[in-house]
Amino acid sequence: SAGKTAFIGLFAKAPRYQGGGSSHINSSSVTGALDACASLSLGVKYAQGYRTDTDSIDQSLIDEAVRLARVSASAVIFAGLPDSYESEGYDRVHMRLPEAQNELIRRVSEAQPNTIVVLHNGSPVEMPWIGGVKAVVEAYLGGQAVGVAVARVLFGLANPCGHLAESYPVRLEDTPCALSFPGDGHTAEYREGIFVGYRYYEKKKMEVLFPFGHGLSYTTFEYSDLTLDRETMSDDDTVPVSLTVRNTGAMAGKAVVQLYVADHTGATIRPDKELKNFAKVSLASGEAARVSMTLGKRAFAWYSSEL
Repeated sequence: SAGKTAFIGLFAKAPRYQGGGSSHINSSSVTGALDACASLSLGVKYAQGYRTDTDSIDQSLIDEAVRLARVSASAVIFAGLPDSYESEGYDRVHMRLPEAQNELIRRVSEAQPNTIVVLHNGSPVEMPWIGGVKAVVEAYLGGQAVGVAVARVLFGLANPCGHLAESYPVRLEDTPCALSFPGDGHTAEYREGIFVGYRYYEKKKMEVLFPFGHGLSYTTFEYSDLTLDRETMSDDDTVPVSLTVRNTGAMAGKAVVQLYVADHTGATIRPDKELKNFAKVSLASGEAARVSMTLGKRAFAWYSSEL
């Protein structure tokens, strides 16, 4: 019926919830978001949208999805990488979603302004449609109860508080190893050295799709009063660091405080900054807490081939 949320995509019914190769297990049960909504009494309508047994575009499935999206209050597209696209036993040759899914997202988001994309994938993907959707929920490979978790997040029953543990480049060619990998078939040289992930993109001042450490939630946090208890240290000393974190929004949530260190000595070629510690704190609406972390000498060290 009109006004309900449309769930679109085969992964809403049968999610890709685990990786390929030796990570495969026989799960006791697998709950997709569609079944989870039924158990939570959350009314949604469903359209398949695409197939996973072929890379070809099924126009009739896309047309059906567009029709449903038009008469719904919002659309949630469950997309991601099928098993054939990524596994531990071979390299990916591109970072694209199946073209049928990209076309589905493009068509549905044109028909329904309130479109959200949920991604089931084990690694970053290019998102050529990112400017046309309202939000992206990165579910990764969330295990056999991923459908329940995603449904609770979508309908505001839980607050998503995760942060990306990797950078999402705009395109494959932006990656640090693009010019040297996979090599000549016999030798693969790690020419990027220490400049992998965010350390490369920040040094190059390069635009990324989503940066390392990025993560949104249904609340907001304010950081203040950063304090270090010393300005100099010896090899045997540690540096306690503390700051105040306040939940300034209306919903309880968890903040992940990320502590970066930058080398301003100019002694050698270094990243702009490097993550050296992090801490997670759970806060009710309006609540504040003091968060503390400790840095040892290794947090400020770097390797010298001469020494």
